Amino acid sequence: MTENRIAVISIIAAERSQSAKINAVLSEFGDYVLGRMGIPYKDKSVYIISVAVDAPAEVINTITGKIGQLEGVTAKTLMSKF
Repeated sequence: MTENRIAVISIIAAERSQSAKINAVLSEFGDYVLGRMGIPYKDKSVYIISVAVDAPAEVINTITGKIGQLEGVTAKTLMSKF
């Protein structure tokens, strides 16, 4: 088994309609989620979500990949080196 990494997944969604799908993915991996913060940026019509996770790198990449494949959604990850 690989060692867990601490990471932040940054998500920007252009449409609020994708929030249910984003939440479904996060719920699927809920055991790894430490916390999340969402900011609706109404002036720019985007939704910004930051998710802190503690999981194996493969799981973090899977979460980011599933969310990033959603239409109108961008997801990037910053992983700890420790």
